[in-house]
Amino acid sequence: MINRRSCLVAAIVGVMFTSFAHTQNKPTRLTFDVATIRPSKQADRNGGIKALPGGNGYTAQNIPVKLMISLMYKVPMRQITGGPDWLAGDRYNVEAKTDGSYNIDDLHTMYQNLLADRFNLKFHIETKEGPVYALMIDTPGSKMKVNDSPQDYNIPMTFSPEGIVGARVPMSYLAWFLGQQLQNTNRPVIDLTGLNKNYDFTLSYLPELPPDVSKDNLPPEVRDRPSIFDAVKQQLGLKLVAQKGPVDYYVIDHIDRPSDN
Repeated sequence: MINRRSCLVAAIVGVMFTSFAHTQNKPTRLTFDVATIRPSKQADRNGGIKALPGGNGYTAQNIPVKLMISLMYKVPMRQITGGPDWLAGDRYNVEAKTDGSYNIDDLHTMYQNLLADRFNLKFHIETKEGPVYALMIDTPGSKMKVNDSPQDYNIPMTFSPEGIVGARVPMSYLAWFLGQQLQNTNRPVIDLTGLNKNYDFTLSYLPELPPDVSKDNLPPEVRDRPSIFDAVKQQLGLKLVAQKGPVDYYVIDHIDRPSDN
């Protein structure tokens, strides 16, 4: 009887230990400690979204939810389908903070969870074969400068009079950015460079214009810039190759206006 009891106790302890170990190994869901979301009252279309200095949060001013989804999941807005009209029309201010400091990937995961928790965002991904631009290394190789400096939480690519200034840019971000600039082509850009570091560069190019806008309306110094395809080759040592490839579409299944703060 004693042996049977001992075996029973050992089995219970083993189950408890296994359960505890499983709980301990389960990754913590990353969320902001506090977040306020309010409709924007700005009448203009200017706005911004960025991580806070030090990696302790995120701020957005006058930003539509569709753009938030695009930025946090690195998917062009034209590949986000479904959902109500207000997804692209309504604009919001978001102030989200954490008690600690996190890297940019963790902050993006927190923002994704914010969209799920406060907007009840649900979606699924459909992958279809379609026309893409493959971002590849050109001959004789990359002309970008490797940047191994610590995370600074700044926006990787910013506009300047000289063009686009990139600082600590990963290739996934560059591919997303180029896809945003090539809206007229309806081809997303996929990263096939194999480059896995962060890079500094300046990219100066003639922006793509809507069909009803003439480049004569641009300043002379912008009008004389190369196309984005030539600029990527000449200034970055990369190339954009038109081909077929997998295209991910984020299909909105459900979303609500944000819950009260």
